[in-house]
Amino acid sequence: MDIDKKLSLIVNACEDKNGIDTKVLKIDKLTSIADYFVIVSGNSSNQVMAIADAVEDKVLGEEEVDFEKEGHKSGRWILLDFNDIIVHVFHKEQREFYDLERLWSDGEEIKIN
Repeated sequence: MDIDKKLSLIVNACEDKNGIDTKVLKIDKLTSIADYFVIVSGNSSNQVMAIADAVEDKVLGEEEVDFEKEGHKSGRWILLDFNDIIVHVFHKEQREFYDLERLWSDGEEIKIN
């Protein structure tokens, strides 16, 4: 699957679960860990887990891909690493505290339809 389609699936999955303030940052010129970060938040631990589950289901529904998942049990900050895209699903309080958008402000924010 090409990266644009994967990004679209991820963003749509976040929107389907009413994710808050979904942002896509292109970071490929800043680091070798990934090409994109997707950052989204939820109002509760249950919503955070539902968003992460929806992203996982959408991507894996299209293709079998190796990925890593961290933080699902706590529901405060779940990281889904699809190699070229890292998805950060935050509880809104953790998102404000860690402020990844500020830390990666040199990344280019892109819009996904």
